[in-house]
This record gives sequence, structure tokens and C-alpha cells, in this order.
Amino acid sequence: MTFFYNILTHFLYGIMLPVSLINKKARLWITGRKNWHKKLKQWQRGDSPVYWFHAASLGEFEQGIPIMETLKTRVPECKILLTFFSPSGYEIRKNYKNADFVSYLPLDTPYNARKFITTASPRAVFFIKYEFWYFYLRQLKDNNIPVYLISGIFRPEQIFFRWYGSWYRNHLRAFNHLFVQDEVSSDLLKGINIHNSSVTGDTRFDRVASTAHQVREISLVREFTGNSVCIIAGSTWPADERLLAAYINASPPTVKFIIAPHEIHEVHLNRLVQLFTKAYIRYSQATEQNITGKQVLIIDNIGMLSSLYHYGQIAFIGGGFGKGIHNILEAAVFGIPVVFGPNHQNFREAIGLIKSGGGFSVTTAEELSESMDKLITLPGFYEHAAKKAKEYIASKTGATEHIMQYFEKDTNFN
Repeated sequence: MTFFYNILTHFLYGIMLPVSLINKKARLWITGRKNWHKKLKQWQRGDSPVYWFHAASLGEFEQGIPIMETLKTRVPECKILLTFFSPSGYEIRKNYKNADFVSYLPLDTPYNARKFITTASPRAVFFIKYEFWYFYLRQLKDNNIPVYLISGIFRPEQIFFRWYGSWYRNHLRAFNHLFVQDEVSSDLLKGINIHNSSVTGDTRFDRVASTAHQVREISLVREFTGNSVCIIAGSTWPADERLLAAYINASPPTVKFIIAPHEIHEVHLNRLVQLFTKAYIRYSQATEQNITGKQVLIIDNIGMLSSLYHYGQIAFIGGGFGKGIHNILEAAVFGIPVVFGPNHQNFREAIGLIKSGGGFSVTTAEELSESMDKLITLPGFYEHAAKKAKEYIASKTGATEHIMQYFEKDTNFN
């Protein structure tokens, strides 16, 4: 199986090469990995301890931030090595301030794994959520370098728990400890005789709790919202936007809307504005003078969304009519109800918020209108939902400290 895995890994690279000629993400995936060893070898880190964090993409990176920040606080002289598998993570966060060296993860081959780990010489390694790279894990184990899984989550249908999954189960046995999000994951691991796991929860809750205390003032947005009820629509896709537009176009002028689309290229933005009959303006074109009288503010940049929720009373989170909803915790942490589409079954936080009364799933324009109208017109209903959203977030924080306590004890960390 190891032989076939190695062959398939090289086959993947072979496929990506021609695809990179016509696909931007594939091109970044290829070019970003060029000369990785030379760059890593030139990295000046002195005698500082290196902690390696690996994230598949942007969402997993967010889960690693609380641990990285804590390590930097407790060991200021340490160096953080951060790797990504996907361009959607690396290209957006390659300048992350708490990382001392950011790179794509070289292809998972015996040669790359040996070279990377020998050159980086990490004191400890943190893989985040779903990352199980066989040769890297084996090399770490062979070199007695402790490796931990952060915010892991497992489901019965995964290959680890199938009768034919013995080779994949060996991936999991390379970890010193697996910090998982729920009891289901822990029980599944115990069922395959892996007992070195702890239910610590999801570090994303600590992340959003931290960002809520660091929200930046956006005077233009405050001017736009004024004393109106404001609905913030974050990370929306076309399917979300069509439903929202129908609601926006029928809404009274006392309700304002801020829309932060997932894609902000001109083609998409031009299509988006054509959906509205209400007065709108793009953020890049807005001033305190011309924003008056506008009911819809369209965010045409990246990086504002987590602070925008601070100015809203209700949030609509995009993605639920496609592959799956985006980050609903960024909104709920401000104590505002969250509304999203039906594709949320694989998101524990969405299910938890619905059960608590702070989240609402909609499948049609009529259901969207009904949920929004109840939240806007029924003060008691709104206050209960907002309170439950805030309480749900507060009840789930603390994963970072649990992980750090175990890590410090396990590694004689000081």
C-alpha cells in the first residue's frame, strides 16, 4: 500500500503540471513548491526552538492561530514554521505576523519528508483537523519528534474505520496525542484501539472570542448603519444572493444590508448589483456624504468581515446552498442570531446553534423572509436568539488552554 501511495502522489503532481497551464490555483500549487528546500535551508532561526504547524487551507489555519499565539506569548524566542497544502490558504495568509517562515507543504514523498524534517528540525509539530500525510508522520515518528492533531474530528464513514483501512489507521498511530472536538470522534478512535486522544473541543471558538475583543472601528460602516436594523451577509455565493436580493428588494427602508461576497472580482460584483432595485453602493466608492440614502453596502475587499458583524443585528452566512456554510462563529460571537442555508449537516456549530435557538436554517425565499421578519419585528424572539447565540459560543471556549496544558506536561515544556 505504501508503494501505491507513493505512486499516486507522483501521479497527482503529474496531473497538476498540465492543469497549471490553464488553471491559476493549480499554477500556484506548482510554482509555490519550487525551490522549497533552498528557501527553508536559508531561513535564519539560530538556536531558537521551532514549532511546525500544518494546515490544509484557510479554515484549518484559523484553528491553529490560538495555539500559535499562545506559544509566541509563552516562548517569545520560539520560531513558528507554518505550511499550507492549498493556495487558498497560503496566498491569503503567507504574511501572517506570528509565523516566522511560511511555505507550501512539499509533496508527501519519502525524500521530501526526510529533507523537510531534517532541515526544519522542529521541536514539536501540530497538524490541524484533517491532515494525515503518511511519509511526514512516519519520518516524525522515526525521529522521535512529538506530533499532535489539533481540533480533529472523525466520522464513521472515514476510511480509518473501514475493514480495509488498516494502512490508514497507521497514520493515526504516529500521533503522540489527538485533540478531538467531540465524544463521537474519541469513541471512534477507541474502537480501533487508539486511546491517546482527548476531547478538548474546537479552537475556533477561542479564535473568534479573541477577535471579538480586537474588533476594529470602521467609521464608514457605522455611518451607514446609523440607528437602522442592519443585516450582515457574509461570504455569500450567487445562490445565497438571489434569495437575499428578493428579500432586500421587498424590505422597508428602515432595514439596511451589508453584503460581503465570497468572490469580489468585477464580473461577480457586476452581476450582484444587477439583482437589486434598492439603492446600493460599493465600499470602495463610498464616502460619508454619498452613503446617505443607500440601503445596501457591498464590501468589495478582503479582511473586513470579522469586524463587520460587530455592526449588525442579524447575520446571514453564505455557502449553505452550495458545498457548505462558511464561518458562522465569527458572527455568533457578537451575540447576533445567524441564518444560513440547508447544507450545514457536517458543521457541528451550525447544528449546535440551531438547537440552542441562536441559529436558523432556511431552504426557500419564503423561509428566509419568515425568519428575518420574526427576528426584526418580535423583540422578545430576537433577544432570546441573540442571547442563545452568545451563550453557545461562550460554552465552547477553552480548547486552547486544555491543549497547552497537556502539551506542556507531555514535553516538559517551559
